[in-house]
Amino acid sequence: MIILSVEGLRKAFGANEVLRDIYLTLQQGQRMGLVGVNGSGKSTLFKLLVGLETPDAGHIHIARGLKVGYLPQQNAVEGDLSVWEEMSLVFAPVREMEERLRELEQRMADLHRDPQALDQISREYARLTDAFEDVGGYAWRGSIQGVLTGLGFPPDQWERPAARLSGGERTRLCLARLLLQKPDLLLLDEPTNHLDLEAMQWLETTLAAYRGTVLVISHDRYFLDAVCDCMAELLLGRIEQYSGSYTRYMDQRDERFESRIKAYNLQQREIERQQAIITRFRMFNREKSIRAAESREKTLARMEKLEKPLDERAIRFAFQARRRTGEDVLRIRDLSKAFERRTLFAGLSLHVRAGDRVAVIGPNGVGKSTLFRILTQQILPDSGTVRLGSNVDMGYYDQHQATLHPDKTVLDEVWDRFPRLDQTDVRNALGLFLFTGEDVFQPIRTLSGGEKGRVALTELMLKRDNLLLLDEPTNHLDMDSCEVLEAALEGFTGTILTISHDRYFINRVANRVLEMRPDGIAVYEGNYDSYAQQKRREAEPADEAPQRTRTAQGKERKRERLNQEQARAQRAHVTQLEQAIQALEATIAGLEAQMADPALYVNPAAATDTTQCYRQATADLQALYENWAEASETLDEQLS
Repeated sequence: MIILSVEGLRKAFGANEVLRDIYLTLQQGQRMGLVGVNGSGKSTLFKLLVGLETPDAGHIHIARGLKVGYLPQQNAVEGDLSVWEEMSLVFAPVREMEERLRELEQRMADLHRDPQALDQISREYARLTDAFEDVGGYAWRGSIQGVLTGLGFPPDQWERPAARLSGGERTRLCLARLLLQKPDLLLLDEPTNHLDLEAMQWLETTLAAYRGTVLVISHDRYFLDAVCDCMAELLLGRIEQYSGSYTRYMDQRDERFESRIKAYNLQQREIERQQAIITRFRMFNREKSIRAAESREKTLARMEKLEKPLDERAIRFAFQARRRTGEDVLRIRDLSKAFERRTLFAGLSLHVRAGDRVAVIGPNGVGKSTLFRILTQQILPDSGTVRLGSNVDMGYYDQHQATLHPDKTVLDEVWDRFPRLDQTDVRNALGLFLFTGEDVFQPIRTLSGGEKGRVALTELMLKRDNLLLLDEPTNHLDMDSCEVLEAALEGFTGTILTISHDRYFINRVANRVLEMRPDGIAVYEGNYDSYAQQKRREAEPADEAPQRTRTAQGKERKRERLNQEQARAQRAHVTQLEQAIQALEATIAGLEAQMADPALYVNPAAATDTTQCYRQATADLQALYENWAEASETLDEQLS
């Protein structure tokens, strides 16, 4: 059953047309993720759906009687009510019923000597009790406790005035209130903002089991994979819908792009062929040939021209190391650091080997960025040692881009760091990160967070270091840029140590997870999913947890490392096949262009050779596709 449909929706703010031709349908029970670059109009669409904005054209149809709940990015909490009282407002009718039941109980106690009046009140009490049970009246306090605890509000905060909460806490409180209301349709705009890892996991479980319908805007790809069963992408003012999770959507989007670019190129070649024929007809300058040319021109004019597909992931770059390191890249022993008598960490030890990809996770304030500042010698530890291996060149990505000079232009910022490069080389490097034309003359201070991040990545790429320290590298980057960054890091032959809260990023990049906690550290083999599985195993009761000897555990870790090495080699094989496919497709495109040129057929021998080359190339391409599919399936099995 369709509960929401949007037809031909348009919205502009002045000369800026944000939404130009929106069509969207949402079925009952679906959990749809809405994605798109910043400024594409996602939040504007939500405001139109709930009536906070008025469309310039188009229609919005919402099923009659549908209860809609909306969580904006910015939430206001007013008044002097406590956190608990704010939540209790959701259950005001239930609380009134509860108070009425207490009144009836008191009256029945007072009327025990008046059987007639007692019988009348007893019947009312029975009816009200049934209604109270039907609405879950006995569970409302437990529901509030569960939601508040799940979203990170400990009991000592429940009596705190809600208006005194921080901005992030107020957003979480509004989300808690919305979940307690249980609307038929939930519209959530970036609900994972301000949530820690534990709260995000709780929300994912809650939304995945939610009985209503969910439409959610989020940049958290792991969250979208865990919650959503369908996706919608806003691009250039229009929406495209996809079935499946975020990962499946990415695969489908690539397939659609390849199909569209192929159709566009074929049409362009046909247009060029027809124009060449028209030119020849007109060269004959005879009445019959002129009529034929005019007829073909009319046919071309009536042809529905395809727009050239926009490749959203236009950034293309790779990290390369200028030299190899020894086997031991980094050794940390008994490191400790405290500020103003507050100890961040103590006794921290870590051994990083060549090729390791270590993700550092942990709650805010536990000292993750401080550890990186020690490793980059910005500050000194209180105790302990840090030793780099032979031939180690360390590159550092600061999430705040504090090393960028605000008054320099983009071009000067990069060129001053690499003065031996000429301007063309610098501009070409910046072009890989979408800084083209006049963009390179923008002052650093005028850039957005994502643009500053791309400048810092440009410098990191040019340094060609073999040990990369990355502090929250996906912050401020859009989802497509994150995907490209991950692909570049997957192909990097050096060693990576990264701080990240992006679980999707950790899954793709890391082979070890270092968890920093107030009481110490723990190292887990594998990516984020492996870490989460091991954490669940640790949380099992002692009598239920499988008992394993140290020898068995060592063998299991050895098997995991072997599987990871095999998966890494298989991934490299898949990448080589993809590159071969890309090169052969370019060759085939060149042959098709030759075959579309009428001049080729003036020389029959050349035409025959070209045709044979084309047939052989297409046969080779088919074989490559089969090899790639088999290799990809093997890789999926290794990763599963």
